[in-house]
Amino acid sequence: MSPTAAPQPSVSPETRVKPVYKEVLADLETPLTAYLKVAGHPSFLLESVEQGERVARYSFIGTGERRRLEARGRTVRVSTPEGAEERESNDPLRLLWELTVRAAETPPELPDFWAGMVGYAAYDLVRTYERLPDSNPDELGLPDLLFIEPEALVIFDHLRRRIFLVAPAEVGNAADEARARELVESLYAKLRGPLPGVPGDRAGRRTEFRPSVSKEAYMAAVAKAVGYIHAGDIFQVVPSQRLSAELGVHPFALYRALRVINPSPYLGYLDLGPVTLVASSPESLVRSDGRRVETRPIAGTRKRGRDAAEDDALARELLADAKERAEHIMLVDLGRNDLGRVCRYGSVQVSELMRVERYSHVMHIVSTVTGELADGKTPLDALAATLPMGTASGAPKVRAMEIIDELETTRRGPYAGAFGYVSVSGAMDMALTLRTAVVAGGKIHLQAGGGVVADSDPEFEYQESMNKLAALVRAVELATEGLS
Repeated sequence: MSPTAAPQPSVSPETRVKPVYKEVLADLETPLTAYLKVAGHPSFLLESVEQGERVARYSFIGTGERRRLEARGRTVRVSTPEGAEERESNDPLRLLWELTVRAAETPPELPDFWAGMVGYAAYDLVRTYERLPDSNPDELGLPDLLFIEPEALVIFDHLRRRIFLVAPAEVGNAADEARARELVESLYAKLRGPLPGVPGDRAGRRTEFRPSVSKEAYMAAVAKAVGYIHAGDIFQVVPSQRLSAELGVHPFALYRALRVINPSPYLGYLDLGPVTLVASSPESLVRSDGRRVETRPIAGTRKRGRDAAEDDALARELLADAKERAEHIMLVDLGRNDLGRVCRYGSVQVSELMRVERYSHVMHIVSTVTGELADGKTPLDALAATLPMGTASGAPKVRAMEIIDELETTRRGPYAGAFGYVSVSGAMDMALTLRTAVVAGGKIHLQAGGGVVADSDPEFEYQESMNKLAALVRAVELATEGLS
């Protein structure tokens, strides 16, 4: 089948793009094999396992780079193959929106995300939008905001068992459309070619992790947080700790291991240049179709049962736990308040309250909060309003973040921020950056924490943070042992 160009609508050809695409059968490829065949540097792979059990409809592979946006504080740098430009901005996310959203139309057979920008917003991006202390060193030295626009996407439609090879082209620009067609045909040729060497087939060097703080120091931080709660400063706060090491294997081998050990709703391998994110996040931060926005607080956890009867009993126990319910309702209220800052008055509602969702190893209490964006607001305004999620900061959020700055010893970087995409069509899907390895400068960094409340026990909270790191540590061990 020859590449197809979407019909040209009557819009400004200077700013709009349309998809040039080719549709092929997906019976001989998987997202992993396709990624290995087509991906260069930078590139990304986004997958999803719904509730730990079913593969979601779409997987996305991006390759090449048309444009890059990086922000450090209020300094924003936009790069293309032709050069780079720096500017100051009090709202880097608004600039990201203006650079990205320019779709002419989306053909019905394609998902909303057929072109756009993919990347992450760090936890520390919130300092651009809120007055917060900034007393800790930035040991990772990474951008607060980093997004790339790929040259092309390989989109798996698992429902229809089809692959779409898509490259955007400027409307009314024949030369650009020809370039897009050549790119699509080049991707097709790579897909039909042999599989290259697979990272992870051989054993790597053993990884020795070092904690950012001692066990005693972490427990002291928890005790201090409990003191703030008893004093009435906050209801909850989420301190964290980081494990770091020299990485002895290819990051993609780690992704292969992690997606087996911990299948999650937001699986991602983002090779963005100065940093690679290897993600298995359980939680959406915020998503939008362009007008409607949604956030899904997750709080309350139990392990899965050994059989269906035990599983159901654990779910009932979870929903009956007064402490778990109180913490969850607090985070639902926080989500309502966050969306209320950018949504039309009266449109914010809890569309689903306290439902148990089951994943591969655990079950969680999940709620859904929705709203309609107010006039003049974009999905990225909703991202600014919700970042960081209450499950990774605390409540009230601003005071909790002030206390986190006091209790922790380094800036967080990507941890507890968000990663995902913004489409040229105006759709957005951003996951919370939890259960995610950050690889930069030959080192790997893992980070996790837990919600501290009035009756929290420091020993228990330390162990809880280590438990949350266990899947990532095990994935590193498995990748190091070799995956052949």
